[in-house]
Amino acid sequence: MKTVTFTGLAMACLLAVGTAQAAPRTVNAPDAPRALAVDGPVQVQWTDPSQFTELRNSRNRWDAQRGNWVETLAEHLRKQADKQLPEGQKLEVTITDIKRAGDYEPWHGPRMDDVRIMRDIYPPRINLQFTLTDANGQVIDQGERKLSDTGYLFNSSLPNDTDPLRYEKRLINDWLRRELQADRSTAGL
Repeated sequence: MKTVTFTGLAMACLLAVGTAQAAPRTVNAPDAPRALAVDGPVQVQWTDPSQFTELRNSRNRWDAQRGNWVETLAEHLRKQADKQLPEGQKLEVTITDIKRAGDYEPWHGPRMDDVRIMRDIYPPRINLQFTLTDANGQVIDQGERKLSDTGYLFNSSLPNDTDPLRYEKRLINDWLRRELQADRSTAGL
C-alpha cells in the first residue's frame, strides 16, 4: 500500500511541476524574444512589450499579455514586406508601440472579463520606425510611422475573419503597400 501511495504522490508532483512549466508564455516574459531571427532582406525587432499601450492601458492586463501576438505580427510584417520589397533593397523595422483593436470592458461583469469588445472607439494602432536601403546600403527612406485604422470595423473584405490579429495585420499590409509601392532611388522622395 505504501508503494501505491508513494507512486501516486510522485506522479502528482511530476504533474504539478509539468503544469507549472507549461504555463502560457507572455509577450513581456524576460526570456521572450525582442526580434525575429536574421533571415533575408527584412529585419523586424520590437521594443519592450510591457511598455506598449496594449499592456499599459489594458483593463485586463493578464489576457492582453498572453501569447506570442507581438512575434506573430512581426512575422506577418516580414512575410508581407518580403513579397513587396524590390530586388536588392533591405528593410529594417522596429515596432515601438501596439494597441490592438478592441478592448476589455469589465463593467459587463465577470463572465465578460476576457472578451475583447470591438467598437469604433478602440481602433488598432501600431507605431514603428523603419529604414529602407538599396543594394549599396544607401538610405532610400527612413522615418517613424504612426499607423491607425479608425474605420477598421467597416471593411468587410477581410480574408480570415477568425484571425484575432486580422485588423492589425491589415494595418501592416496597408502601410507596406503605401510605403513600398513606388520605386524610389533617393531619400525623401
